[in-house]
Amino acid sequence: MLGAETRTAVACLVGAVLSVKPLVEGMAAPVRVVPVARSAVASSGDLAPGQWRALRALLDRVARRAGVTGLVLSGEEGFHDLQVFERVVSERLALADVLDSVGVVPVDRLAEVDRVVADVLADTFEAYAPRETVTSSDGTPLNVYAAGEGEETVVLVPACGMPAALAENWVRFFARDRRVLTWESRGLFGIAGDGNEYPTDIRSQAADLFAVMDHDDAVDAHVIGLCGGAAIALVAAAEQPSRMRSLSLWHGAYGFAEDYPKTTHQQGLIELMTAAARSRTAAQAVHAAFCHAILTSTPADVAHLVLYPYASAELLYRYCRLNLEITGADVEPYLAKVGPPTLVVTSRDDDIAHPEGSKRVAGGLPHGQLRVEPHGDHISLFTADDSLLRVAEEFMLSERPDA
Repeated sequence: MLGAETRTAVACLVGAVLSVKPLVEGMAAPVRVVPVARSAVASSGDLAPGQWRALRALLDRVARRAGVTGLVLSGEEGFHDLQVFERVVSERLALADVLDSVGVVPVDRLAEVDRVVADVLADTFEAYAPRETVTSSDGTPLNVYAAGEGEETVVLVPACGMPAALAENWVRFFARDRRVLTWESRGLFGIAGDGNEYPTDIRSQAADLFAVMDHDDAVDAHVIGLCGGAAIALVAAAEQPSRMRSLSLWHGAYGFAEDYPKTTHQQGLIELMTAAARSRTAAQAVHAAFCHAILTSTPADVAHLVLYPYASAELLYRYCRLNLEITGADVEPYLAKVGPPTLVVTSRDDDIAHPEGSKRVAGGLPHGQLRVEPHGDHISLFTADDSLLRVAEEFMLSERPDA
């Protein structure tokens, strides 16, 4: 039998392989992987032939059982010869650490690896929040995730273009005693071979929220908008305020008709998105610049998820068209129509979405409440501990009729 240390190391590898699945699916196969340790890069010359064959067999076995296709252990390239997203995948898998921890898993023990994979799969995000395909009101297919049970429903409106697993902490926190729904941005997931063009305007994106609720028979819900999802949630609340028990908007990037303060990050990103959204040819031309810009500002612990919409020029084109409709929509006309009590959260040092946008939104809402944290931004939302999530929960509790 595999020893305890070996099982632990293999389980870590399974989790890492599953975590890169969205990014790998967005890239053109094959996706080359080289052995990387968290502290250093190993070259193929560092591995004996037997180690190399065993590592390749282990990776192939884990990836196949986990449903991740396209990963290829490469002995011909060095780490710096890889394409930028292949480096991200290699760093996430940290295959050199597998060898350091457990040595070689013999070929005749690979069947035991299957049991480790099965154990890990039983507790993945998709096992906890199974995915369904739901059709929005205009015929756009959506990947929808649902978890938990309870009298109340919470809907998480996702950050544009991000895999649903990025919000796993939020889903698991609220699904302890509530029904939780979320989805992935239209037209960006499962697009291989899909030549369809889906509407990108913000009202169509807001309609997706109600399609998700209707599919789950949710009459109303506490709605939480994260990052770009904050503007979508805001528009949805203006369209059908009676379906919102409460609304909370976290680090939103909002648009206004006239010029307003933007961070350096916002300005640069909007310029690149505007260029990439013009055509697929234009997206191809600026893809490398986008990759450089986003990589320099993305923490390694979430890079494998946050970088998904940049994995190919096609994804980038679709993402920019979608996201520009969010950041470019004037939210001012919607504010007075938002009936539900609304918590608007930003921070003093958010250098991604300018805090002034959130302050302006909170000030224009009939029942707006502004909360300014000392620190935080789009990215930190998804790595925060439960203390931040309790802020959202306490606001929801305060808006109950019997509170």
